[in-house]
Amino acid sequence: MSPKDHAGRVLVVDDDPTVAEVVARYLARDGHDVECVADGPAALRRARENSPDLVVLDLMLPGMDGLEVCRRLRATSAVPIVMLTALGAETDRLVGLETGADDYVTKPFSPRELALRVRSVLRRARGAFTPSVPAAPLRDGDLMVDVGAHEAGLRGAPLALTSREFDLLAFLMRHPRRAFSRDELLERVWDWSFGDSSTVTVHVRRLREKIEDDPTAPRRIVTVWGVGYRYEPAEAGAEAGAAEAGR
Repeated sequence: MSPKDHAGRVLVVDDDPTVAEVVARYLARDGHDVECVADGPAALRRARENSPDLVVLDLMLPGMDGLEVCRRLRATSAVPIVMLTALGAETDRLVGLETGADDYVTKPFSPRELALRVRSVLRRARGAFTPSVPAAPLRDGDLMVDVGAHEAGLRGAPLALTSREFDLLAFLMRHPRRAFSRDELLERVWDWSFGDSSTVTVHVRRLREKIEDDPTAPRRIVTVWGVGYRYEPAEAGAEAGAAEAGR
């Protein structure tokens, strides 16, 4: 499958015209239709008017910063967001992921790396890793994940998940009671051979807030001390939850 099979409409939000021009040029080479804006209000307006397939969002913007733009986008949309953050600003990266960003690239960055990250996020958001013959929805008690339709629900109500949250939940549900380290999850869900494992921690925390009755005592996505995380089916999770208090 060629890169252009995963091309889409990309909104680039960066107040540095040089950075925006370089990013736009590389993304256009990958076949994307790229629009650039320089501030948060313009980004929110164009996202509302043009419904992009993905947003590349700089954290440091004049007036309304990237985190606030991300929060407002997430309030009404599940559009994938790749955030640009300063090198070494780990707190900013984590807050960005907590706010709803799907991925991040640190500055200074390789434009080619960014283009590859954009391609990967778009591919996953469109369900490109689903089998050619749709599989039956994954079900665990009142939780349902339909990979083919890219839909999730809890107690009959839709779950608003980002593409990374969806992929992580589907992966864990496919492998019940198997413990995975954070590095393994980065490689198998994010397709990263290296990276910041705290990315996984943040996404697990966000998933728990959406699918657990008590996120501080999770019964489905449980911590395996010294290893990582494991998905417990609902009937088994009730027994595991007590050991998770405070996590």
